[in-house]
Amino acid sequence: MKLKISKRAGKQKSQLTKIRHEKDIPGVIYQRGKPSSEILVNGIEYRTILRTMKTGYLPTTVFKLDVDGKLMNAIVKEIQYHPTTYQELHIDFQELIDDQYIEVNVPVRCIGIEDCVGVKLGGFLREVSRHVKVRCLPKDMPKEFCLDITKLNIGQSRRVKDLNISEEVRSIKSLEDVVMVIAKR
Repeated sequence: MKLKISKRAGKQKSQLTKIRHEKDIPGVIYQRGKPSSEILVNGIEYRTILRTMKTGYLPTTVFKLDVDGKLMNAIVKEIQYHPTTYQELHIDFQELIDDQYIEVNVPVRCIGIEDCVGVKLGGFLREVSRHVKVRCLPKDMPKEFCLDITKLNIGQSRRVKDLNISEEVRSIKSLEDVVMVIAKR
């Protein structure tokens, strides 16, 4: 996903409010070993990209940031929202460097819900954890973890250790943490 951004000069509240009224979003790019860069994200372009994205996949989406002609890969680390309007107030990006580890929340997608034995018997899928935090190099970052639940019965669960996590990726969560369970109604 390519996103055009520009450097931002203003730090005062009045300047940030003006930026938000123009539908743009103030932000920061964190770069290891360098001071953070204050940026201005084109709000319309950013929201257009979000509409094309699957829900929950923002943490693993790599953005190609065009900062005044210089391209860099980055991921969204944090977004601050207005409490009532849910408008983005601030976005933090983290630059991806090939040989430096990152921590990222990878979405977990359950497949086979319609054919699940426990669901057919009257149970329901309870997703305990929709994301699993992992540590890896940017080239090894998984887009998602898929979990086939077709053979699960009521009361059965799947844990982090049941996910297909490659050797290059290390889970920050305990391998015994429950990811999902087929619960009884």
